Amino acid sequence: MLENFSFKEFEEKKRVGIWVRVSTDLKSQEESPAHHEKRARYYAESKGWIVGAVYSLEGLSGKSVIDYAQTKKMMEDIRTGKITGLIFSKLARLARNTRELLEFSDFFQKHQADMISLDESIDTSTPAGRMFYTLQAAQAQWEREEISARVRASVPIRAKLGKPLGGAAPFGYQWKDRELVPDPEEAPVRKLIYELFLKYKRRKTVADVLNKAGYRTRNGSKFSDTTVTRLLQDPSAKGIRLANHTRSLGGGKHWVPKPREEWIEIPIEAIIDAEIWDEANAILQGIRRARRKPARRPVQIFAGIAFCFCGEKMRVPSNNRKYVCPKCHNKVSIIDLEEIFHLQLKNFFFSPEEIVSYLKSADGAIKTKEELLEALKKEQAKIQSEMKKIYRLYIEDKISTDGFGLAYRPLEERAAEISAEIPEMQSEVDFLKIQYLSSDEILAEFRSLYERWKTLDREEKRIIVEHTVERIEVGTGEINIELGYLPSSSEMMASWQRSNTDSSKQSK
Repeated sequence: MLENFSFKEFEEKKRVGIWVRVSTDLKSQEESPAHHEKRARYYAESKGWIVGAVYSLEGLSGKSVIDYAQTKKMMEDIRTGKITGLIFSKLARLARNTRELLEFSDFFQKHQADMISLDESIDTSTPAGRMFYTLQAAQAQWEREEISARVRASVPIRAKLGKPLGGAAPFGYQWKDRELVPDPEEAPVRKLIYELFLKYKRRKTVADVLNKAGYRTRNGSKFSDTTVTRLLQDPSAKGIRLANHTRSLGGGKHWVPKPREEWIEIPIEAIIDAEIWDEANAILQGIRRARRKPARRPVQIFAGIAFCFCGEKMRVPSNNRKYVCPKCHNKVSIIDLEEIFHLQLKNFFFSPEEIVSYLKSADGAIKTKEELLEALKKEQAKIQSEMKKIYRLYIEDKISTDGFGLAYRPLEERAAEISAEIPEMQSEVDFLKIQYLSSDEILAEFRSLYERWKTLDREEKRIIVEHTVERIEVGTGEINIELGYLPSSSEMMASWQRSNTDSSKQSK
């Protein structure tokens, strides 16, 4: 129950901002800017935070908020550290534009600031909030990728039909009547690049010769060795236009090649002979082989989290398939540790008696507070109705001025009290929901995670582990996994016993 919690137990004074955006045509007191601000202030008070700023966008559309003065002020305050979190009633109040919501999320993560959505019960200042937000974001990302996949499916069909896919023409070519044809000014320069490279066999030398001769790229810049490399590798010069061969990583990152079987080759007019292109690219391949560096080893998903019982951090040496303690040489297989973690998810969230019991008590507290809140709202509506009746009697001269005052004033005072009580009660509900998350939601999310675990790639698994695991301790006969999402008052830790067979297997 809420009465058992002290809202003043949080000693660190975090500075947060309050975001208020409500349309002016909303006449309900519950939807008023003042109500939203009070609700957020009560929540901040319950967490022991200081409200450093209020960003009011009353009456402004949520279709696009990025260019509003208050938005820019909020982002500058986050950037400079004036505030380290933003409280808002719901995501739709922050922005209705999905693209802008994602941009806000990236911006807050970049500057290590928290987002607190009261209606969605998300508070990224807590381990549970970060974990839940990560799982929700992963699900949203999966849905976006499903949509993108359907859109991408149309690209090869358009390419095979010879329809333009958009984009600028490669250097040396121009679009004419929806077809790529050699550009009379650029094509000779593109041809010269191959001739110079076959002569000097150095990309920087080719760039220097071109620049000294006064040649420039299409945007007026000087040629660089990178530009020369790209143009040498592009097969359009020998009469082959590649379509559907790359995809964007998103977020301003580089484009990467698709699997070769998805590439589509479209014949166009050549600038050079195929033999010249092949010879130049054979030289390029030789240069790359001579300078090739060893590939960077992938980061293991439990790196920095797995510890030996002696206290040392465990590592995975080169060409090894085990986490090894550098001090006492305790070992555990990479595959075994991941399987144990996967089983951990199942045992916690398919047979979660203790956690369900804990969360049900929280759900009971939430339900009680919500019932009280609903009762207050009903009383508020009843009083407002009574006030309207008395006011109508006064207007129709059916009640004296003194009688009106005697009947109306107590109702007016009670209405004011309720108006102050509702946002405070709402903040208590917000606090409980965010602090203890609904058992149904968290169990459903983890069941989904358990079922999808083996389909996730290494990077996705690493992100999930970072947000759900505090520490893994590997002993000689057991592995303890401490999950970081658990409420601080519940110090549960899962212990897994490994058989003597497993122990002897690891020591080999």
